Amino acid sequence: MDSWYVREIRRRFKLNQIAGKKDNRGSARDAIVGLRSQLLMLDKKEEHLNKKIDEELKKAKSNATTNKRLATAALRQKKAFEGELDRIAGTRLTLESQVNALESANMNLETINAMKKGSDALKSIHGNLNIDKVDNTMDSIREQMDLTNEISDAISNPVHHDPVDEDELNVELEQLEQDELNNRLLGAERAPMHTPAAAQTPAQPAQASSSGYIPPAPSNAAPPHSQDQEDDEDEELRQLQAQLAM
Repeated sequence: MDSWYVREIRRRFKLNQIAGKKDNRGSARDAIVGLRSQLLMLDKKEEHLNKKIDEELKKAKSNATTNKRLATAALRQKKAFEGELDRIAGTRLTLESQVNALESANMNLETINAMKKGSDALKSIHGNLNIDKVDNTMDSIREQMDLTNEISDAISNPVHHDPVDEDELNVELEQLEQDELNNRLLGAERAPMHTPAAAQTPAQPAQASSSGYIPPAPSNAAPPHSQDQEDDEDEELRQLQAQLAM
C-alpha cells in the first residue's frame, strides 16, 4: 500500500514538473510576444506624436505675428507632446531590455535542456560500460588477432618441406668454383703463343742483268720474336692466373 502510494506521488510530481516546464516555456513565449506587440504600439504612438508636434509648430509659426495667444498655446501643446514622446522613448528602452533578457533566458533554458539530454544519453550509453570491460574486450581482440596471424603463417608454410644442409651446399659451391678456376687456368696454359711468320722459299742465285744491276735476294728468315713481346705475354699470363686464383 505504501509502495503504491509513493509511486503515485512520484508520478504526479513528474507530471507537475513536465507541466511546469511547458508552462514556463509558454509564459516566456507569451511575454516576449506581448512585449513586442507593445513596442509596435509605441511605434505608432511615436509616429502620431511626431505628426502632432509638426502641426502645433506650424500653427505657432502661422500665428506668431497675428495671434500671439494662439501661437503660445500651440507651443505649449507642442512641449506637452514632446514630453510624452520622451516618456515613450524611455518606455521603449525598458521594453526592449526586457525582450532581450527574456530571449537570452529562454535561449539559456533551451541550451541547458539540450545539454541535459546529451548528458542523459551519455549516461545511458555508458551505463553498461566500464574500463575493465573495455580492457577485457581489447585483450580479447588482440588474442584473436594473434591467433589469426598464427593461422595465416601455418597456412602459408609448405606441407612437405625437406630441410637443406647449408654446409653441404657451401662445400658443393666451393667445389664448383675450384673446377671453374682449374678450367680457366688450363685454358690459359693452352693459349697459342706468338706464331712466327711462314718461312719463305730459298733465294735463287742472283743473275746479273744486261745493265749490270743485281737485285737483292729476298729474305727467307722470319723477323725474330722480340724479347719485349715475350715478356709482355708472360706478364699477361701471370695476371690472368692471379685473377683466377682470387
